[in-house]
Amino acid sequence: MGTFKAIAAICVFFPLHLLGQRGNDGKRAGVETSVKQYVLQNTLQKYTNRFNSLDSEYVVNYVSNAQAFDWLKTNVPLLECPDSIIEQTYYYRWWTFRKHLKETPDGFIFTEFITPVKHAGRYNALSCAFGHHVYEGRWLRNRQYIDQYIQYWYLKDVQQKSPRFHQFSSWAADAVYNRFLVDKDSSFITALLPYMDKDYRLWEQEKRLPNGLFWQFDVKDGMEESISGARREKHTRPTISSYMYGNANALTKIAVMAGNDTLRQRYAADAAKIRQLVQEQLWDDTAAFFKVRQAIKGSSDTRFSNAREEIGFIPWYFNIPADKSRYAKAWEQLTDTSGFDAPWGLTTAERRHPAFRSHGTGGCEWDGAIWPFATTQTLKGLANLLTGYKHHNGMSPAVYYHALQVYARSHQKNGKPYLGEYQDERNGYWLKGDDPRSSYYNHSGFCDLVINDLIGLKPRADNRLELHPLISEGQWDWFMLEGVPYHGKLVTVRWDKRGERYKEGKGLKVLVDGREVYSGAKLKRVVVRL
Repeated sequence: MGTFKAIAAICVFFPLHLLGQRGNDGKRAGVETSVKQYVLQNTLQKYTNRFNSLDSEYVVNYVSNAQAFDWLKTNVPLLECPDSIIEQTYYYRWWTFRKHLKETPDGFIFTEFITPVKHAGRYNALSCAFGHHVYEGRWLRNRQYIDQYIQYWYLKDVQQKSPRFHQFSSWAADAVYNRFLVDKDSSFITALLPYMDKDYRLWEQEKRLPNGLFWQFDVKDGMEESISGARREKHTRPTISSYMYGNANALTKIAVMAGNDTLRQRYAADAAKIRQLVQEQLWDDTAAFFKVRQAIKGSSDTRFSNAREEIGFIPWYFNIPADKSRYAKAWEQLTDTSGFDAPWGLTTAERRHPAFRSHGTGGCEWDGAIWPFATTQTLKGLANLLTGYKHHNGMSPAVYYHALQVYARSHQKNGKPYLGEYQDERNGYWLKGDDPRSSYYNHSGFCDLVINDLIGLKPRADNRLELHPLISEGQWDWFMLEGVPYHGKLVTVRWDKRGERYKEGKGLKVLVDGREVYSGAKLKRVVVRL
C-alpha cells in the first residue's frame, strides 16, 4: 500500500474531537472570542469601514465584508501604535486574511488566490504558503479554522487521487509545532504525529540526496525563474533543506510530548545531520552567504551558484547557523544597496548581479523583484538573529523596524491599501498589474511579524510568557496589543512611557485575563510565570 493510501486508510481512527468538532461559539480552553468593549474596537471599526468602502467584493468566502468587523473583533488581537503605516497594514492584513477563509465539505481552509487558478487543487487550495498561513493564523482566538486547515492537508488531501501537499516545498511540521506553542493543545498535535512522520518520510523518498540534503526545482519552491534555479536540474537549495531541518526539529519535540522515544531519536539525529550539512555544504565562504549548489550536467559534482539570493537568509528562520561572526556576516548584504536593499523593500537577488531582473516581467520571476513571501521569511530570520544570537554584524532593532516599516508601506496601489504577488523594487509597481488573481494575495505574513517579533511575544512550551520586543528605545512612546490568545488565556501588552496615553501608570504592563502579571519602567525582555 502506498504511503498516502496508508494514511488515508487509517484516517477514520483519528479522534473525532480533533476533527474540528469545536463549534462556532469561539470557546475553547476557557478563551472566549467576545472581548470587552475596549477603545481599540473603534480603531478596528475605522479601518474595516475604510477597507470595505474601497472593495468591490467580487469574491465572497466564509466571512463577507458586512460581517468582517464582527468576525475580526471576535478573532484577532487589536493593536494601537504611533506608527500609522504599521497599524493600518496590520489591520489590512487581518482584513484580507479573513477574505481567504473558506468553508468546504472537508472543513475550513485558507486559500492563496482570491480567484480560482488552474494549478490549485480542490477548493482552490494550494500548499505553497501553508507555513505562512499557520504562523499568521495561530493568533486567531477561534482555533477551529487553523485546526481544520491543518487537518485538511495532513488528513484530507491524502485521499485525493493525486495528493497536492507536496506540490511545493513546505515547513509544515515546523509551523504546526509553533502553532502549538500558542495554543498548547498537546492532544491535537500528538494525534497528528503519525501523519507528520509519514509525510516527512515521503519527502525523503522524493527529494533527499545521497549526501543527506534535499533538492528542489525553483518552481516547486514557489520561486520560479530564479537566477540559480532550474525546472529540470536537481539543485540543492537552502530552502527545502532548511525547511526539512525545521520539520525534523519540530517532530523531535512532538515525539517527546507523545512519549515516542524511537521517533525522538530519529528526528533529533536527522535535524543535527541536516544542520551540519547546511553549514558545511551550502555556505560559500568566499561570498559569505548561504547559496544554491547547482548540479552539473553529466557529473555527480555540484558547484555554487554565482548569485547571492534572498533564500540565503532562510537558515536563520529555523536558527540553523551557529552563532559565529562568520555566518552573521551574510546579514551585511541586507542593508547594502548593491545587495538586497531597494527603495521598496528587500529584493530576491542581489542587485549587483548581472542577471538581476533579466527574466522578463509579469510571469512570476524571482530574479530580483520583491516578493512578500520572501520578505516574511527574511524578517523572521532577522528577528531570530537579534533575539537569539550574540553576533549581529551591524544588525539592530532599528534595522528590523526600518525593514518592517518599508514592508508595511509597500502594501499600497495608487495610494490605496493593496496586497499583490510581487513588486518592482524601484517604484513599487505590482508586476501582475490589474490581474484580479493578484489582489489580496495570501502568500506571506505580516501580523505575526508584529506580534511575535516587533512587539516580541515569544510562545513557549512551558508555563511562562516571554516578551522580547524589537522596538528601539525612543521609537514608540506608547502602544497596546490586546486580546492575544496564549495558552488558553488572553494577553494584553501595554507600553506607556510617560503614563499619559492610557492613564494606567508609566512603563510596560503585561496583563493575563485582565490581571497584571508584570509592571516595569523599561521596554525590555520579560519572562513571567502564568
